[in-house]
Amino acid sequence: MTGSASGLILVTVAGVANATFALPMKFARRWAWENIWLAWTLFALVLLPIATAVVSIPSLGAVYRDAGAGAIAVVMLCGAGWGLAQVLFGLSIDAIGIGLTFSIVLGVSAAVGSLIPLLRLQHVSGRFSMMGPIIPGIVLVLAGVFVCAVAGRMREKAQDSGKKKRRSFGVGLAMALCSGLCAASMNFGVSFGEPLLRSAAAHGAAPQQVVNAVWLPLLLAGAIPNIAYCVYLLARQGSWVNFRSQQTPAYLALAMVMAILWFFSTALYGVATTQLGELGAVIGWPVFMSLIVVTAGILGMFTGEWRHSGTRPVVLQVIGMLLLVMAVVTLSRAQRQMREISVLHNAPRSVLEIGIGRKEAVL
Repeated sequence: MTGSASGLILVTVAGVANATFALPMKFARRWAWENIWLAWTLFALVLLPIATAVVSIPSLGAVYRDAGAGAIAVVMLCGAGWGLAQVLFGLSIDAIGIGLTFSIVLGVSAAVGSLIPLLRLQHVSGRFSMMGPIIPGIVLVLAGVFVCAVAGRMREKAQDSGKKKRRSFGVGLAMALCSGLCAASMNFGVSFGEPLLRSAAAHGAAPQQVVNAVWLPLLLAGAIPNIAYCVYLLARQGSWVNFRSQQTPAYLALAMVMAILWFFSTALYGVATTQLGELGAVIGWPVFMSLIVVTAGILGMFTGEWRHSGTRPVVLQVIGMLLLVMAVVTLSRAQRQMREISVLHNAPRSVLEIGIGRKEAVL
């Protein structure tokens, strides 16, 4: 199996796992959102990244010293931006609903998170145009997201009839758009974390594990806004007392399951970008995001989220999901086409190839 094929398989598995990570929240009925989210944050963004990096990256301290404070600061800045996106995501759900928020945030993140590394790669190589084969896939992503957003809005209107009015739709939409822009920071962190990948490889980290050197500072920084917001809600709502519940051990176990699913998907995405090669961050991100939307949409239908919404919103949601599947296929073909173009033009290989064991990579 080629690196491209294995990379796409890993992205697919990662997307499905990411879309299902929040399901255990449905069973923590005696905890408020901030209780379960704080537990998830500590497990997924603090404990697991530290443990994984310590186990998989030899001479971890030396890796970061050699990479330099500047490179680490850029990755952490991206992580903080992504952490802020998670907070805005929760607020926009309350304002405009789950369906609309999910589609807008992931769609904007998929498009922006793919275009920025693409423009950077275009600038670095300077030998051929990489825009042509990628743009159709990104357009399909945006079209699919738009249709899903319309379906989500129709569903929210149908289900919220007679209920109290949510906060301003405009404010919620603005928060969702900002969340999508900030969420792409995770992909930026992977794309701009090349010095950490090089340093980890130089110190003997396994090819599939070098990306863990990026996840540690990125996720630790992302934990800060999440912890701060949860603590704020715990104090404001007085929900600290929920931790005294007899179900707390079981709920902590659910939070750990959430953390494992989420961290597993995130780690797989990082490995997949190295397997996909030079355009890993460009193509992997929209594929990852699209698969999350599709899987989450299917799970939502099976769990009754579209009940009492009527036929038209469901049909539109299915159409949007099909457009996202087309985007996945288009971007996967674009990845293969860009590899062929790269060979024909003798383009320089990405430093990411160091992370998959190609010592002959030309920097």
